[in-house]
Amino acid sequence: MSTAYPLPTGLSPATVNNTASLLRIVALALISGAAIASRLFAVINFESIIHEFDPWFNYRATKVLASKGFYEFWNWFDPTAWYPLGRVVGGTVYPGLMATSGVIYNILHALNLPVDIRNVCVLLAPGFSALTAWATYMFTKEMKDESAGLLAAAFIGIVPGYISRSVAGSYDNEAIAIFLLMFTFFCWIKALKQGSALFGTIAAVFYFYMVAAWGGYVFITNMIPLHALVLMLMGRFSHRLYVGYCSWYVVGTLASMQVPFVGFQPVSTSEHMGALGVFGLLQIVAFTQFVRSHLSSTQFRSLLNVGLFVVGIVGTAAFVGLTVKGTIAPWTGRFYSLWDTGYAKKYIPIIASVSEHQPTAWPAFFMDLQFLIFLFPAGVVMCFLELRDEHLFVIIYAALASYFAGVMVRLMLALTPVVCVASAVALSSLLDTYIDPTEPDVAEEQVPASTDTTTSPAQAVTTTSKKAKKAAAAGPPPASTPLTNLIAATSPVKKGSPPPPKGIFGIDARLVVVLNTLSMLFFFVFHCTWVTSNAYSSPSVVLASQNQDGSQHIIDDFREAYYWLRQNTPETAVVMSWWDYGYQIAGMADRPTLVDNNTWNNTHIATVGKAMSSSEEVAYPILRKHDVDYVLVIFGGLLGYSGDDINKFLWMVRIAQGVWPDEIQEPNYFTPQGEYRVDDRASQTMKESLMYKMSYYRFAELFGGQQATDRVRQQVLPKVGPTLDYLDEAFTSENWIVRIYQVRKEDPLGRDLKSANAFEKGKKRKRSKPQPRRRAVA
Repeated sequence: MSTAYPLPTGLSPATVNNTASLLRIVALALISGAAIASRLFAVINFESIIHEFDPWFNYRATKVLASKGFYEFWNWFDPTAWYPLGRVVGGTVYPGLMATSGVIYNILHALNLPVDIRNVCVLLAPGFSALTAWATYMFTKEMKDESAGLLAAAFIGIVPGYISRSVAGSYDNEAIAIFLLMFTFFCWIKALKQGSALFGTIAAVFYFYMVAAWGGYVFITNMIPLHALVLMLMGRFSHRLYVGYCSWYVVGTLASMQVPFVGFQPVSTSEHMGALGVFGLLQIVAFTQFVRSHLSSTQFRSLLNVGLFVVGIVGTAAFVGLTVKGTIAPWTGRFYSLWDTGYAKKYIPIIASVSEHQPTAWPAFFMDLQFLIFLFPAGVVMCFLELRDEHLFVIIYAALASYFAGVMVRLMLALTPVVCVASAVALSSLLDTYIDPTEPDVAEEQVPASTDTTTSPAQAVTTTSKKAKKAAAAGPPPASTPLTNLIAATSPVKKGSPPPPKGIFGIDARLVVVLNTLSMLFFFVFHCTWVTSNAYSSPSVVLASQNQDGSQHIIDDFREAYYWLRQNTPETAVVMSWWDYGYQIAGMADRPTLVDNNTWNNTHIATVGKAMSSSEEVAYPILRKHDVDYVLVIFGGLLGYSGDDINKFLWMVRIAQGVWPDEIQEPNYFTPQGEYRVDDRASQTMKESLMYKMSYYRFAELFGGQQATDRVRQQVLPKVGPTLDYLDEAFTSENWIVRIYQVRKEDPLGRDLKSANAFEKGKKRKRSKPQPRRRAVA
């Protein structure tokens, strides 16, 4: 074991190794504690609650699993989702997250620890973040050493790019997926370095766990085959590669096909064909190596040329034929949207409407990675210097993840682990150099004494003059610059020549670099803590603001509205809203919904979009046809909540236009100047839409005769607001964020509701102002 400073004499190597191992265990325990603690801000500032949208479905499914058992969960049909279609949950979900929580819940209860399933779900992500730090340590240790591994574990433990998806309450698939990702990659590297079928099988088992937990398993499915392919193209095929890849692919593929939602996709979809192709190529290369050992070079070359031609033609024809026939499914729209950022907006607007699917802004990289984004390229360059098989894996991972993170905000999560690994390698190398107290020993150049006694003075003078002429012709030696020194230091050393002296002179240079590094690490910790506590620890169902005295003001409109639905409506009442809120309504209000966050039926979502963007007369038959009892909209104009439905309204229009292009057209919702407005200048189509009327109904009354102002759009509303004839206001939350309307039943006299409503208003007006009666004249 190499040490920077001398150890006390008399210590055995076993004692030194045991002490170092104990210190690493303590360091990993502290890192795990910091990773868990940094994710508890949401629980401390608010309460133990499920966040966001998708986690509410995961929590609801986990409750079914914990209360009724795995068999009932596996065969669960949910009639309240996608009314009136329903949803076969067991066959349309990745069950790994729910199964993990269910196992933990049963273990705790077996130990007589009566922990509620909600708390298990809330704290699952912080718990797995500690395991992710450990897996990252193991992976980085294979790249360099233990010190780099500890730095990588510390980085990923608190970096915002990972915390954003793993805070307490963020009960989503990514909560356990990043641990599975890093540990699968670690087992793959071990299998590759040792040629171990055991590690290959372990990698396959965790790959199966990943397939059962997250749809992003396709990244592993293509990352490992790409690494194997590049190794073969570089001439690095070995039996270690063959054993490791084959054991992973065969066991992992067979295991992944046991997940009902995946089924036969590993052998029938284009996303998985790369892994199958590399597996076949490995067999061909291994067979070629075997044949080469039994044939002469001439015979082998002829056979190789013919074999490559035949295999290439047959493989290409088979792939094209099976794709045309439909046996191999083509690339999905989500795949195309990764390579063409405008594809989803043109052809699949429902994908483009999700904020997580937008391209990443440059400030987001610094927000989520801070100074690691500057260390990251240095770590990748250092991998190029040695370029072992495992270093090549990091290089490929870094290149792919960097591109995908730039295309889609959500995929920043896939980039974060490799950024932490590469940054740890670079920073660890820097600290190894500047903490080492030994200075380079540079000996002065001396002229060697002559050992040939037969050389005459005349010959010596002639030889010296020839060398002087050559030196004069070559010119003066180049001046030493930092760039030339860097190139000389990083250039490979010729065989047989001693390595050039390396090191740092003096303690002042060491102190400057080390102190600057420590200050950068301090600001990194400060940045991560601030971002986590302020930006990533606020549940979407509970909002917070500050009063004038600095105290916290809780805005609980969402839960207030969902509780009203649960307490004041029949259990069979159907609620229509935009798909963003489907899981929350089902989880908190326990009411049937038309659409939810699963987004599997584009036509059903377009139907909701059509109803929202049409006039009352057009929308009412749609609502009655789907047995809708209540319509829920989100409105932020009073409080300044920018995530409301008016800001999402154009996506509803675009999705509806994709199904009904003749009835719904996006330009009709803009002014003649092409502006999206909600004031007096708004288009007539916009003012007559159901979404506009439900959002601004009675809004002007709040301002007491003054001009009503939308604080999100910063526009002045008309003094006379819209009226409703086919819906009645049922509930509006305290801050007007959630508004719920009840759909009227058909008029019992068969009249049009608009005419009946006008008649009722006129009748009330006559009753309120009766005509004065004349007195009889005597």
